[in-house]
Amino acid sequence: MSIRHVLIALTVAACLATWPVGAQQQTPKITVPYETFTLPNGLNVILHEDHSVPVVSVNVWYYAGSANEKPGRTGFAHLFEHLMFEGSKNVKEGEFDTFLEAAGGENNASTWNDKTNYYINVPSNALDLALFLESDRMAYLLDIVSEGLVNGQRDVVKNERRQSYENAPYGMAEPRISELMYAKNHPYHWPVIGYMEDLTAASADDVREFFRTYYAPEKASLVVAGDINPAEAR
Repeated sequence: MSIRHVLIALTVAACLATWPVGAQQQTPKITVPYETFTLPNGLNVILHEDHSVPVVSVNVWYYAGSANEKPGRTGFAHLFEHLMFEGSKNVKEGEFDTFLEAAGGENNASTWNDKTNYYINVPSNALDLALFLESDRMAYLLDIVSEGLVNGQRDVVKNERRQSYENAPYGMAEPRISELMYAKNHPYHWPVIGYMEDLTAASADDVREFFRTYYAPEKASLVVAGDINPAEAR
């Protein structure tokens, strides 16, 4: 053992010696009670009741991310995330945010290698609204998909790549690390944001195919957590 390792060991021992005995013996326990069930359409539902504050969070996880993309169509999962906020059959473009903000709510989403999730936080008396918005875009997003819609959001994503990666200090380090760590045929090789040429090539038909393949109830989980009555929420 080197002198450096000995000094580190002595420092840790000294810290532990001064730590209160009770603190060493007590292990905090965190419990999150929940109930889960599956709807007839295959959607996995998880309910968590917590009346600490009059707020409820609705979070939908689709088990599809950049790892599910095809070579030549990288960045597609993230592009699709953007499209999910552009309206659906019964919610016109822009109304998704308007409805939520009028109810005192907020929403956002994130995409990663193996998942894309969408969350809505609202006062508990607006749970019906949150569930309606999520169900409508899960069922009827394709009613509004067009080449113009895809083109508009493609440009947004390409600008996001420029701002967050290409024109940011050390911004290209993260994509480059993935390329070095994983072989070209590995689904983690390409960045979640995708490559510019692949984003340019994306079409409305690609969007429709991705939706039909991955955005189905049986390939998602819905979490409703917060100030709820589980029986009413169910």
